Amino acid sequence: MLNVVAMSSGDAIKKKLTESAKPVDAFIDEVLTPRRPEALYEASRHLVLAGGKRLRPFLTMKACEAVGGDPKDAIPYAAALEILHNFTLVHDDVMDNDPVRRGAPTVHTRWGVPMAICAGDLLFAKVFETMTIHAPKGLSAKRVNLCIAKATEATIELCEGQVLDVSFPSMGDVTEEDYITMVGGKTGALFRACAEVGAIVGGGKTRQVRALGKFAYEAGVAFQLMDDYLGTTADENTLGKPVGSDIREGKKTLIILHALRRAKPKQREKILAVLGKHSATKQEIEETHKLLGEIGSIDYTLKKSDKYIASAKRRFDALPDTPAKRDLFDLVDYFTARRY
Repeated sequence: MLNVVAMSSGDAIKKKLTESAKPVDAFIDEVLTPRRPEALYEASRHLVLAGGKRLRPFLTMKACEAVGGDPKDAIPYAAALEILHNFTLVHDDVMDNDPVRRGAPTVHTRWGVPMAICAGDLLFAKVFETMTIHAPKGLSAKRVNLCIAKATEATIELCEGQVLDVSFPSMGDVTEEDYITMVGGKTGALFRACAEVGAIVGGGKTRQVRALGKFAYEAGVAFQLMDDYLGTTADENTLGKPVGSDIREGKKTLIILHALRRAKPKQREKILAVLGKHSATKQEIEETHKLLGEIGSIDYTLKKSDKYIASAKRRFDALPDTPAKRDLFDLVDYFTARRY
């Protein structure tokens, strides 16, 4: 049960996330102003307009502020990186064939796979259009190029991580280290790019940019671990996407890897009977979730997330104590306390 202080801190950071999202959402709305063909822009805007926590824009703006910059200067690049995130989600949903995202039909479910692929491609192109023609005023060409390089590097790692993710179900021997490499690419890399870009826009020194990047990378891994936890414990209305989809798709999350390593023969047999079974019933999923809890795999994942959070916070030694730094601390604490 969460204590009162943790709940208060969580409420405060959620309010700040909401406030920081407003100018970013307005900028995204401008960047994605509909034009012909209308269906393409409607599909591209669909997932963005469906909401989201806007963690990445917040991270970008707070990193800018943490090194002494004006967070308003980072809004265009915060928007660009949020668009990049949404691009990956559109294509992820196609690959995973998920019907729901953020409580709404996924793009491919509503418009079909070809349109979803084009919508994702448009979002990807808009990232770099935004970073070139909407570069923050006063940002040198060298720093603009560096920001674009950080976004490009993250995209490459995202692709690598995604391929690992879809390859794991057919791989016989996936280690915990393999899993961390995968989520580091799928989630940690973009978190790192957000912090680095924000710090670059804010005029941060190389050591500050590096420290914020490492902090965000480890926070991103912790965030993904929490996503795995929630995918096992939350209900669909709370989560906003199908519960049990990871198990039906045969995804080897840290929870599954730990369970398969620690399970007794009969427990392992039961898990493998459902893992990757697309027709698994709700009851089968619930029974598997219960078994994962009994083995201790859910608690193990939570503790692993806590370790990454603690390591991430230690990266802040290179930065002075400021309100922005404390907001970033609260953000990572929110990762471990959230229930949606």
